[in-house]
Amino acid sequence: MPRYTISVNGLELSFKTDADEKRIQAAQTLLEERFHELSKDGRYISREKLLTLLALGIADDFLELRQRLEGLEARMQELLERQQ
Repeated sequence: MPRYTISVNGLELSFKTDADEKRIQAAQTLLEERFHELSKDGRYISREKLLTLLALGIADDFLELRQRLEGLEARMQELLERQQ
């Protein structure tokens, strides 16, 4: 399993994952963009608050996407049952 070291908002992170390098870079870019959005008003927000807000935003996105996926799966199952 490859080891990666990335910098997010000035914080060095090292970890191992099966994800490929492109996916790691895309995730790093997403995190940096969201950090920038949260701190763009020029206000000082502590790193802990930024990380917490980021985690909450990503968790919310995940839950919303999971709900949409479940709806699509239910719709697909309904369509398959109609064809039989």
